[in-house]
Amino acid sequence: MNLLIKNVLLHDSIQDIFIQKGLIDSIGQNLNCEAENVLDGTDKVAIPSFVNAHTHSAMTLMRSYADDMELHDWLENKIWPFEKNISEQDVYWATRLAIIEMIKSGTTYFNDMYWHYPGTAQAVIDSGIHAHLSSAFIDLGDEETSKKQIEEQVKLFENRDQFSPNVTFSLGAHSLYTVLESGLFWLRDFANEHTLNIHMHLSETKKEVDEWVQQTGKRPVEYLESIGFLGSHIIAAHVNWVTDDEIKLLADYNVGIAHCPTSNMKLASGVFPYQRIRDAGIRIGLATDSVASNNNVDMLDEMKVAALLQKSFNQDPTVMPADEAFYLATEGSASLFGLNMGKIEVGKSADLLLIDLNNIQLIPNHHLISNLVYSAQSGCINTTIAKGEILMENGCVKDEKNVIDHFQKVIRKQVKE
Repeated sequence: MNLLIKNVLLHDSIQDIFIQKGLIDSIGQNLNCEAENVLDGTDKVAIPSFVNAHTHSAMTLMRSYADDMELHDWLENKIWPFEKNISEQDVYWATRLAIIEMIKSGTTYFNDMYWHYPGTAQAVIDSGIHAHLSSAFIDLGDEETSKKQIEEQVKLFENRDQFSPNVTFSLGAHSLYTVLESGLFWLRDFANEHTLNIHMHLSETKKEVDEWVQQTGKRPVEYLESIGFLGSHIIAAHVNWVTDDEIKLLADYNVGIAHCPTSNMKLASGVFPYQRIRDAGIRIGLATDSVASNNNVDMLDEMKVAALLQKSFNQDPTVMPADEAFYLATEGSASLFGLNMGKIEVGKSADLLLIDLNNIQLIPNHHLISNLVYSAQSGCINTTIAKGEILMENGCVKDEKNVIDHFQKVIRKQVKE
């Protein structure tokens, strides 16, 4: 589908944007292009859409279900027991709901790890969004479970093409404390053999790090380096508790990091050492984590929290200025997955948003990026476009009511159980 956006503010001037075959074909004033769809960009500004670097999208089922708890207690006594009763169909509708929230708040690509991979992948296909997906590999120290997990991962890999091109398959190592060493070895070797990314939680809490040191004599990043696990294909979420030596290792191996400020604050997991990791030249993206620990998937909200947390923690208002927070949510996150997006330029993927400049939260528009990071909420987004496809126009997402109705049936069933 060809798409022409007329008279939109872009880079401080009024421009037209012509989109063809999912890419930005041309940008200029008064473009004379024939297009199947024409959008009026008057009083709107075009910005790149967001990339959510770490989610568990189907956990919309547990929004506000278990709050104000310590992470390990939260997982073991509330989240994991709840998840035992979740079906693939439940995951499908829960993910559809999460994706509608993402579209409304400007995300067109997300990185997910969860159970029932086919349900998540089908939800991505049916929504028109794009994603980097992994099935959670968790064996909790049980060899039989680990073997079953390996069999499942191989089967998913072999059938990965049925969800192309919207879905990129990856491996999901939940964490060091939930996966046997033999499982980590298999994940390492399978990823290397098939050129796959590995998505994992790493050094999220002080407790997990201290226990790992007691168990192995090594800190988590040092341990991963010792078993040949690290590389540019590793996308590590959280990474709150790392030493300077570990940061150097992460930089040396070009590991990508997904920063989850709201989840870290809510679970009191720790504060991401942003300045030290940024200064080491490590790729950093921004993420919401799950709705169970956030409690939304709104990247506008996440940018503000990220910036304010670093300023408050460092007692320095110049740390993580708005431009850096915006970069993390766009180009920074895109860099973790090798995506051709994050900027509005000719040749880039047509993943972009039209922002309503008449929205009360954006008046006056002294500085657009500051407005977006510190003031804007999702209601400022008029249109969401993913690879040239309009997913939301005038604030309306197709099939929204149907998805909500199905989700409500799912959650009523879960509550009864």
